[in-house]
Amino acid sequence: MVQSINTKVDLVINGTSHIRMTDYGKIMIGDKGFEFYNTRDARKFIQIPWKEVDSVIASVMFKGKWIPRYAIKTKSDGTYTFSSKDPKKVLRTIREYVDEDRLVQSLGFFDVIKRGFKGKFNK
Repeated sequence: MVQSINTKVDLVINGTSHIRMTDYGKIMIGDKGFEFYNTRDARKFIQIPWKEVDSVIASVMFKGKWIPRYAIKTKSDGTYTFSSKDPKKVLRTIREYVDEDRLVQSLGFFDVIKRGFKGKFNK
């Protein structure tokens, strides 16, 4: 079994990791970091300490009514994408440990298209 990095756990919720193939498991948020444990294979786990988190990116749709997934961008290892049953509850718990200016909203579909056109015409 894997040793947790947290000493105090704030939230445990069912979640999905979208890093490799889709892995189902438990998301644990505590005082030392964000953790994901696969329910079927104990060797597939992700532990991200809070000091390693660069930003948290939320994909917001329908003016904040639905958040299908969120990503944690680290300083050295890249971006990890997750989804869960209650993403607003997860993001509110993460907000206790990560500064609010590092919680960002991802670009929407039309924002990406608009940036593409601006980049083409500004050159």
